[in-house]
Amino acid sequence: MADTVWIDQFPGLRTLPENVKRYLLDESKVLHVPAGTGVFGPGAVPDSLLFLLDGRVRVQQTSESGRDIVLYRVEAGESCVLTTACLLAHEPYSAEGITETEVTAVAIPRGAFDRLMASSREFREFVLTAYARRITDLFRVIDDVAFGRIDVRLAGRLLSLAGQGDDLAATHQQLATELGTAREVISRVLHDFQKRGLIAQSRGHITLLQRDSLEAIARSA
Repeated sequence: MADTVWIDQFPGLRTLPENVKRYLLDESKVLHVPAGTGVFGPGAVPDSLLFLLDGRVRVQQTSESGRDIVLYRVEAGESCVLTTACLLAHEPYSAEGITETEVTAVAIPRGAFDRLMASSREFREFVLTAYARRITDLFRVIDDVAFGRIDVRLAGRLLSLAGQGDDLAATHQQLATELGTAREVISRVLHDFQKRGLIAQSRGHITLLQRDSLEAIARSA
């Protein structure tokens, strides 16, 4: 693999001056992380910024009452907004990141990150643009949790998790974590969806029977 291949996965990095690209390549390290691995957790202080080349990381937070909520996912071609915030503010993490699949990522050490943020306008714009975009996504999550109808949110999440297919492996508790609500609430709405013929479900498995109807519900907010 050519040295610059990973940089080419990030449109904002492609336009960096050649000397900055070379510095990134010299200072960075490619990591391979198995699925189901915790890559950071509450109280830990980040020592590098990760750019995902392949795979997916789920970032979730646990409330004081013990309820989990998925804040967002980091996909290939993205970096983690929470890590960026902690690096900029010199603060520890308040949430955890878990690899949902096997992950390949590039780690940019804190020292290199700080130097580039101070010296490279292009790198600084790339980091802050990605940061602002994900902050907007987080405000959307907050708005959904605070004001969104649970049937609307669940229909949308079922479609998202199923992707192009009609089947997904997910327990009621996992879906509750996705949406930041109680398992009993999810069970009640899924039972209603099943009665209406929109889905079929068995233990840990859901089949979408009427995607059009679920899409209509998801759009009805």
